[in-house]
Amino acid sequence: MVVQQHRSGGGVRAVCALAVVGVMAATAGCSGGGGGDDRAMADERGGADSLDAVHRAAAVLAGTVHGTGTGTATGARSVAGSAEVRTSMETAAGGTRVTIRGRGAYDFRNQVGRLKVVLPEDAAGEDRHRPITELLAPGALYMMNRGAGVPADKWVRIDTTTLEDGNLVTGGVTDPMAAAELLRGARQVTYVGRTELAGVAVRHYRGISDIGRAAREASPKSRGALAAAAKGFRTDTVPFDAYLDEQGRLRKVRHRFSFANEGPAVEVVSTTLLYGFGVPVSVRLPDDRDIYTGKIRQRQPGGTRARARTKAGA
Repeated sequence: MVVQQHRSGGGVRAVCALAVVGVMAATAGCSGGGGGDDRAMADERGGADSLDAVHRAAAVLAGTVHGTGTGTATGARSVAGSAEVRTSMETAAGGTRVTIRGRGAYDFRNQVGRLKVVLPEDAAGEDRHRPITELLAPGALYMMNRGAGVPADKWVRIDTTTLEDGNLVTGGVTDPMAAAELLRGARQVTYVGRTELAGVAVRHYRGISDIGRAAREASPKSRGALAAAAKGFRTDTVPFDAYLDEQGRLRKVRHRFSFANEGPAVEVVSTTLLYGFGVPVSVRLPDDRDIYTGKIRQRQPGGTRARARTKAGA
């Protein structure tokens, strides 16, 4: 999939930020779910309780509600608020599974994070590529070591509210808060059972989320990007698997996105793993003078290159 950013009337047309776009564009197959074994054991938790637990996941991470019950979480600062993050994004290109991995930390209260994203060989159009630093913020994605003609000391800034996928896959990483907010749109939820993740007891839920509903129910800082995503996918529903611990915190979520492009439908599997809750997170967004305002070379399918312009505040 080639996700592009458009600005009507302003003459700005920026191809989205990461070499993952070239990977997605070349994809004709679909990827597997990936990521570990689920030794689930059935118990009696389900029905409305399951739906409520999944709907509340984003608010629990932000510390605005408790993991169980209702109302505001006055003591939730020790429960969530921030976490370390590991991500993977999988698809299939030419019959080969391609995985882009990320690692960092995220502040769910302020909805900002910092991750290092590692591309597989050739995904960037070259044999090796330095890890890309991504800063995530409401409505914006910043990247360092973007390559494609961008100076090494400059950041690229993309307005995620204008991306066709709302940056759910564009940067090779699904914003952790957006991944949780998507669960607010869950319409069907099945309780699979109990299992463990890294020694932590969790409950496994499986269901389908409506992106449009998630956008309407999301926190104000997340609505713009999710509203854009609701218009850019092949379908408005996203299958998911979510794993919540005994405090109602989201520990792992896997989404299966489907895109309509010129050719067969493309599926991308995005997995977000959360741990180390309460970790300090410090994110300083770049000054305008540090943001690249020139053109970005973007490799297209077939090895050709396109050029697109980005600018500060785009």
